[in-house]
Amino acid sequence: MTLKLKLLPILAVVWAAGPGLGVAQAQLDPARVLQELELRESDKPVREMKGWVKPKKIVILADSTARLKWFQEVAPGVELVAAASPAEAAKHAKDADAIVGICQPDAVNASKKLKWVQMPSAGTNECLAIPRLAKGDVLVTNMQRVYGPPIAEHVIASLFYIARNFGQFTQMQKDENWNQTAIPQNEFMELQGKTMLVVGLGGIGSAVAERAHALGMKVIATRNSSREKPDYVEYVGLSNELMDLTPKADVVVNAAPLTPETQGLFNAAFFAKMKPKSYFLNVGRGAQVDQNALIAALTEKRIAGAAIDVADPEPLPKGHPLWKAPNLFITPHTSSFSDIRFDRVWIVIRENLKRYVAGDKMYSVVDVKRGY
Repeated sequence: MTLKLKLLPILAVVWAAGPGLGVAQAQLDPARVLQELELRESDKPVREMKGWVKPKKIVILADSTARLKWFQEVAPGVELVAAASPAEAAKHAKDADAIVGICQPDAVNASKKLKWVQMPSAGTNECLAIPRLAKGDVLVTNMQRVYGPPIAEHVIASLFYIARNFGQFTQMQKDENWNQTAIPQNEFMELQGKTMLVVGLGGIGSAVAERAHALGMKVIATRNSSREKPDYVEYVGLSNELMDLTPKADVVVNAAPLTPETQGLFNAAFFAKMKPKSYFLNVGRGAQVDQNALIAALTEKRIAGAAIDVADPEPLPKGHPLWKAPNLFITPHTSSFSDIRFDRVWIVIRENLKRYVAGDKMYSVVDVKRGY
């Protein structure tokens, strides 16, 4: 076996999933992380899937020689070649059986015998836009649930921010303005006892729902696949029940994947169903929201406020109407950021690497037809 490593400064790596991977400072226990994430396991071992043979060479994202050696421990007899960028992955992918941690067209198309791609992100849109992967002949796994904890905390923090009018208070502090009556008392929402609707009860949606329930909120949700629900969710409707459930919610959180069915889902008709004093939060994708309809709902005070971590387009350009929309809190697609975010990523990469090499059941297999 051979360890090959040509490193670039890892913080300079740019890829479709967002900022480059940094060496995490915290050390998490792998067994505990995997238990807490409750990752979905494939129905059958990968050795029973069409075309699987024990791999000889895998191109893998790694940020250090130590990381590569850590990966090598679970891949005996396999040549692991580290890549610090999509370009390096493409360079080494020609005879690779799998590409782990990078999903880019040049790398995917370079491999003549590609059998598996491990995505670095939860969202699949850009990866499945590669025709070779959209066909379904290559096993694709993603980071379902991995970013759930920080995104869920971001949602709750954003909800407190808009429900407690912190944006206005921040400006008052800058203006050195102590005015206790600047905001009417009835414009502060107390979350305990209120109803949150989570649209898309997947890994991220479930993490949001769990935290909202812990705050004393009643949680209802929708999901596309089934009515299956955890104890902290009171009711789960199918996706076609969204418009019936929306009027019951004081807070609506979009955590659904971007699919043809969810594109433009949150439109004028949707916002017309929301309560006048309710809030809308989006940590899904910008293309799921009719942004003109959202701006109109905020401007005409048909909803109380909103918080978005995603927009269309991204980056949101200067002069875009969203910047001036009233009672709108915007963050630049940073909800998944945290000090230990990539500890979880490395752990899941290593676990799926171990399982693939051994021919075992895989975590987080993507249904390419559904798109998640």
